[in-house]
Amino acid sequence: MKKVLIITYYWPPAGGPGVQRWLKFVKYLPDFGVHPVVYVPKNPTYPLQDSNLISDIDSNRITVLKQKIFEPYAMASFFSKKETKKISSGIIAPERKQTFAQKALLWIRGNFFIPDARVFWVKPSVAYLSNYIKEQQIETVITTGPPHSLHLIGLQLKKQMPAIKWIADFRDPWTTIGYYKDLKLSASSHQKHKKLEQQVLNKADQIVVTSAVTKAEFAVLTPKPIAVITNGYDTEPIPPQELDIKFSLAHIGSFLSKRNPRIFWKAITEILKEDATFKEHFELKLIGAVSQEIIDTIDEFKLTKFTRNLGYISHQDAVVEQRKSQVLLLIEIDSDETKCIIPGKLFEYMVSYRPILAIGPEDTDVEQIIKETNTGVYTTYDEKHRIKETIKSYYALFLANKLHVYPEGLARYSRKNLTKKLTELL
Repeated sequence: MKKVLIITYYWPPAGGPGVQRWLKFVKYLPDFGVHPVVYVPKNPTYPLQDSNLISDIDSNRITVLKQKIFEPYAMASFFSKKETKKISSGIIAPERKQTFAQKALLWIRGNFFIPDARVFWVKPSVAYLSNYIKEQQIETVITTGPPHSLHLIGLQLKKQMPAIKWIADFRDPWTTIGYYKDLKLSASSHQKHKKLEQQVLNKADQIVVTSAVTKAEFAVLTPKPIAVITNGYDTEPIPPQELDIKFSLAHIGSFLSKRNPRIFWKAITEILKEDATFKEHFELKLIGAVSQEIIDTIDEFKLTKFTRNLGYISHQDAVVEQRKSQVLLLIEIDSDETKCIIPGKLFEYMVSYRPILAIGPEDTDVEQIIKETNTGVYTTYDEKHRIKETIKSYYALFLANKLHVYPEGLARYSRKNLTKKLTELL
């Protein structure tokens, strides 16, 4: 059986979206004649944890290697544990609302740790893995980021052993990722990021990305082959769920400050004023980490009494909640940088067989996927009337007990089919 070395930072008990992609690839690779050797940190700092995901790891079918990592987040937490955890999980407040601690930590993070705070793992990992690759006669190495420091491990291994095949997987882009501009980079730090990005893109044998928009972006920077393998959904051992009695609109996942959809809050507020029965049935359900600005805005629009905030729960419990919800909300930041982002939860939303209401920028891959699969409605930030009418339409169907969706062509996004696509690159 062919062995493939996979270098990833996120691995159970890590929670959140970062762990799902390669946990599921690894789960199905043995079905296609590939034995995954997964290299992960022994003592990582995970802002979110979900021990239930460990059940997806079959130790008889994979090999897991662990080596210690030094992370500055551990020291920074003495300075401000709360702010450090927020930043490491991607929750960054708007600059006008940032505390001194937040500003200081962002500046240090952006200018002292390039490309990210896991950069100290590169050198010891290269020393350990170079010997392991020779001993085990491994021919293919895969790195996945963010954190993009892991691509630097691949870069150094490729320099030492040009014969290995190196695949660089980008779950998110590098210098155009949404939070990049928030890192308070100096001109020289920005140039260092760009240089490292260029080196990785041009030294890897194969680039893998999660969206067509990212492929087009990277194609300008490198002549190397670029494959699009999206995230997807897996079969979940969860029985059918009774739908919420309330007309629940559920947002699942991190609800970041920049995703604050004031146009949505306005639409909901207007419907509440116009329809007395809507007040009796409406519920906003929040599942996952929610920024304080979102909570404050909900209060500003007097929607707090309609809101049920469950906080961060296990992945399995989140799937249960989304399958119980009447409508699923997908909110993306309104910017050009986020057009390439296809949230992993989109695919789980689609297989939940509940209608999706998505709000984001124009001309995105998300919009195309929702249309192709007939799983909901995609709107932009300047379409308040359409958002309002979509909610009213869904509500009318809810009252008539006819709120259903009829998806098409979901099989192409199953984790097993996506893994088969990956093996074609190996």
